[in-house]
Amino acid sequence: MLVASSILGETLAVEPATQSPIQEGTSKTSSTTQVDTDSSSGEQIVVTGKSPGYKTAYGYAGKQAGGGLIQAETANKSVSNVSQDFIQMQAPTSNVFNFLSMLPGANVSTSDPFGISSQNDITVRGMTGDSIGYVLEGMPLNDVSDGFGYLNQFVDSENLQNISLAQGSPDLDSPVYNAAGGVVNLKLRDPANHFGGLSELSYGSHNTKRAFMRIDTGEIGKTGVKGFVSYSYTDGSNWRGPGYDHRQHIDFKFLKEWGNDNHISLLGDWNYAITSSYYTPTKSEWISDGPGNGNNYSGTWDKTAVDNSNYWKLYQQTFQQVYVAAPSQFTLTDKLQFKVTPYFQYGYGNSPYGTVLNEEGLWQGTQAVNGKVTIPGAIDGSATVMGGWFQRTYRSGFIPTLHYNLKHHQFVLGYWYDYSDDTVTQPFTPVSSNGQPWDLWSGSHQNIHLPDGRELYAQNTNTITQVNAIFFGDHMNFMDEKLFVDVGFKQVFLNRAAWNRLPGPQYRTGDNVSKPLQRIGVRYQFTKEHQIFASVNTNFAIPHKSTLFNTYDPNTGDLAQAGTNHLKAEYSIEEELGYRYNGPRFLGSLTFFNYNYTNRLISTVLRENGAWVGSSINAGGQTSRGVDGEIGLKPWHHFNPYVSGEYLYTRMDSNLRSYGDLLPTKGKQAVRSPPWQFAVGLTYDNGHFFANGNMKMVGKQYATFMNDESIGSFATGNLAFGYRFDSYGFMKHPQIRMNFINITDQKYLSGVASPTANARTTTGKYGSSIPGSSPYYYIGGGFATMVTMTTAF
Repeated sequence: MLVASSILGETLAVEPATQSPIQEGTSKTSSTTQVDTDSSSGEQIVVTGKSPGYKTAYGYAGKQAGGGLIQAETANKSVSNVSQDFIQMQAPTSNVFNFLSMLPGANVSTSDPFGISSQNDITVRGMTGDSIGYVLEGMPLNDVSDGFGYLNQFVDSENLQNISLAQGSPDLDSPVYNAAGGVVNLKLRDPANHFGGLSELSYGSHNTKRAFMRIDTGEIGKTGVKGFVSYSYTDGSNWRGPGYDHRQHIDFKFLKEWGNDNHISLLGDWNYAITSSYYTPTKSEWISDGPGNGNNYSGTWDKTAVDNSNYWKLYQQTFQQVYVAAPSQFTLTDKLQFKVTPYFQYGYGNSPYGTVLNEEGLWQGTQAVNGKVTIPGAIDGSATVMGGWFQRTYRSGFIPTLHYNLKHHQFVLGYWYDYSDDTVTQPFTPVSSNGQPWDLWSGSHQNIHLPDGRELYAQNTNTITQVNAIFFGDHMNFMDEKLFVDVGFKQVFLNRAAWNRLPGPQYRTGDNVSKPLQRIGVRYQFTKEHQIFASVNTNFAIPHKSTLFNTYDPNTGDLAQAGTNHLKAEYSIEEELGYRYNGPRFLGSLTFFNYNYTNRLISTVLRENGAWVGSSINAGGQTSRGVDGEIGLKPWHHFNPYVSGEYLYTRMDSNLRSYGDLLPTKGKQAVRSPPWQFAVGLTYDNGHFFANGNMKMVGKQYATFMNDESIGSFATGNLAFGYRFDSYGFMKHPQIRMNFINITDQKYLSGVASPTANARTTTGKYGSSIPGSSPYYYIGGGFATMVTMTTAF
């Protein structure tokens, strides 16, 4: 029996527990009947069954199809899921990108084996990470500057209940404006009803250490409020080259429920991290040195040299953040429900780099500096310094919605307001005689100042972004709730007001974007096992904020990048046609998709004054089409296999303007778009012994619009196994787990960090010689292992 409902792409699905005898190692729970109500439709969902699985330190596990990589879905678009059965078997340092990598269409590029580094990316059906929305229980997580989701900064894996990936389009009420490639939704576990907790210790390769502790309060007094707070500490060395990583993290969630589907929750996190960067090589550098010393930052500081800009301590990224949201729901009448999610965010950090600065002849923007700047450690008037790329962001917003049920209709009317204040500066910090920067976090008094007392900057910008969006839709059901039709409309108004505080012709800039977004979806449930769905959605994405600003070389005053507010927003029309099967033995889905893009934005990284700055390239029109599929077996003799795959066809519809000419890119394959990828996973869990093995294979990817440079196909595999013990004393379900990552120690390039127009000199359509430039690549993490001991209490 499966009863489910969806409204405008927001999916609610419940699958009853498998009716089977309780296995050894399972806590014996009596048969239960659970009644829930889908507030958007008024439909009741009744689930009757026995134990939902094996009781573990993390909760129940062992009964999810495909080992936790697939579940029943009722959306009228493609949606894939990762749930706790899979998450709890992976290395606890893993981030959300690592978990998503097995799903159809998800191509994840990583730089380290454990998922600690922020130098990673994801493409979904060829769409890069800055064109995908990231949402935590109604709160947006995308960076307001470049649109990326730095998911290593959010939610420890032990607190994740579910991760869903909508490969094609976000939900109507999703608070995202860079989501032409879909949306990732994160769901935290709910607090436990009774006092308890979880303790976990891990140790692994490269001296990686991690400790995690979570306390569940249970009901606090007689208030009906329950909550949890967790803390984790992670520390380890870089897997290649010099450097180390350090991370402290807090997650929390408090929940109050009452009456007929009313609740108020407060959730959020605090993150503090210092992570050492990994060098991203060109193709020729990779062929020459592989992951060896030539493609790492230097571990030696030479006191006698002027240029030590490759020294690793000048590339230590710092970041701290506080994210808070209060998703709440109120039943006003039996037909009317009100939901609201207010949120607040603060983030501050640095992505520094090494560079050489002169003491004389400096420039502040277009203004020459009068006099000499004294730099400690200077040799012959020049010195190596740490160039900063500091970002400070304040962000807040709220999403109120009204849901009204009327016979065969479920109406929704909502509004989203978002305000962000984002400041980016590039000051310069002196370096001690041993190569240590004076201040990684850039207290302004430690930075280099000009003779007149001003700080020296290569960039000093401020951007205020405001989003106003109104949306409404109708979820209709017909034919005794076998046919469901969704229609929706969303109007987004986005304004960016920006200031360039460097001397020069540009002071005030910004842009305005207004996009009407229509959608329609249909789902037909012709039997309880079989359903078909189809949808047409429109989406958009905006260029990186950095494209707005002029930047200058402080040594010469030359223009490093010319800012523009004429780079158009990307717009896409996406169509899907799919089939799902939910049978007694397995779940499966097959989805055909087609995209038509206008002003296709490609994210890249530009080298400015030594800093790696995210930017956008307008690649014109693009067509993408293909097919996704996944299938997972429900538990059979404790085995849960899973298979997913994708075929992707992409072609550029335009020639790319470059150096005043046109590169003949029309008909070329899109960058970062492997034509095929497959994933295979197998899980075994008998309540005591458990194991998981998975392998991902990714096809060739082009790194240039001219298709004259690429990375080859690769395959990587991971393995995990462990044992759960019976409860003993205060220790409930203690377990030990071993994780082996990249078990074949594959040496490979995991993705394209910064694509370019052409790698080789090319003749343009008008006869000009267009010089080539080398793309940069991520080096995938090598072999690593980790042991983890866990117990609940």
